[in-house]
Amino acid sequence: VQLVESGGGLVQAGDSLRLSCAASGRTFSSYSVGWFRQAPGKEREFIAVISGSSGSSYYADSVKGRFTISRDNAKNTVYLQMNSLKPEDTAVYYCAASRRGYISRRYTEYDYWGQGTKVTVSS
Repeated sequence: VQLVESGGGLVQAGDSLRLSCAASGRTFSSYSVGWFRQAPGKEREFIAVISGSSGSSYYADSVKGRFTISRDNAKNTVYLQMNSLKPEDTAVYYCAASRRGYISRRYTEYDYWGQGTKVTVSS
């Protein structure tokens, strides 16, 4: 499975962005997919995850109510809609896919990673 993120950019505080994670592979629809981010000098942070089967999702408290994860299995794509962006959301955002049958916030439990897309939020 190969993952390619897109949609990052430079926006102002309060703006919105939608990130996309396009995947190759026939079994992608069965994988859970997570979004993580990493700011300079900080550890990789879990943002959100969506299951492959039921489509259930889980969010970090820092983005709950502002970000929405969704997937379109027909397009092999997972999205991260980010609203009300804040300067502290500035980071490189990564999507990752897990073959495990459960959703996880631990980056060590993901098997495939994209190259990342940079999001910069100015104040």
